[in-house]
Amino acid sequence: MQPRNMSMSGVVDLAAVKAAQEAKAKAEQARAERARAGDTGAVPPSGLVIDVDEAGFEREVLQLSTEVPVVIDFQVPRAEPSAALSAVLERLAVEYNGRFVLARVDAEANQMLLQQFGVQGIPAVFAVVAGQALPLFQGAAPEEQIRQILDQLIQVGEERFGLTGIQVDASAAERAPAEEEPAGPYDHLLQAAVDALDTGDFAGAVQAYRNVLSEDPANTEAKLGLAQAELLRRVSELDPAQVRGDAAERPKDVSAQLAAADLDLAGGHVEDAFGRLVDTVRQVFGEERDTVRLRLLDLFEVVGPDDPRVVAARQALARVLF
Repeated sequence: MQPRNMSMSGVVDLAAVKAAQEAKAKAEQARAERARAGDTGAVPPSGLVIDVDEAGFEREVLQLSTEVPVVIDFQVPRAEPSAALSAVLERLAVEYNGRFVLARVDAEANQMLLQQFGVQGIPAVFAVVAGQALPLFQGAAPEEQIRQILDQLIQVGEERFGLTGIQVDASAAERAPAEEEPAGPYDHLLQAAVDALDTGDFAGAVQAYRNVLSEDPANTEAKLGLAQAELLRRVSELDPAQVRGDAAERPKDVSAQLAAADLDLAGGHVEDAFGRLVDTVRQVFGEERDTVRLRLLDLFEVVGPDDPRVVAARQALARVLF
């Protein structure tokens, strides 16, 4: 689905000039009151990305929008295009350093908000500026285009509503007192998996991680560990020279390309591995395409969902699939 952009020149049409002036005055008053109280209003970097639901929307978004533009990401995390876009927005929220705040909304769990905003498809991105809702774009969009839209939004927020952003205290995380975490219920199983990896018992590590996930399917450490252990187990059984030769001779052979991608990733050639499998998805169909897609998702887990190379590969995969 192509992004549906909106022109920032239409913001005044959504709110009366008087409302804009009042919002600007309130923003300036709030800053002055904080200054008198010695409160900078600074937030830690973690406060730049928040999760919002229907119950907390007014408190967390509408009120916040009187200080800083709030970008709303209506997302379905398990959908690849939505997850890829969300990762880009989260990274940009940190990079823009308080010039906007990103509010993530689970579209499936907050249907009323979707109706109120008139969301017609996911992913969809809106903004709230001084209490006024603005559609930004719908569907996947190139990062350069997203940056342009955000820059326009920030400019509108500052010039017409007096929203200069919020201050970010990068040292807040460093000052937070370290708390010793209590032992988790699966620590012994996770440690058993690590011990198995250290001794080269990849099958044992795979089983140990699976034991954790059978009781706690959302365990992030176990999911990452399982993906890594399965990769190491597959690579340990390969003849690198034979794999490379087979992959070069048979570019549409799914088994050959999967094995070569495993070697690429294990050898640190992350982009080569992702590119190889995206190209293979483009050339095959049916069950074979699904097999390659699932392996690519496994390799994403190995590298980590927030890695820029994973974000880029997710976008490339989405373009091939959709």
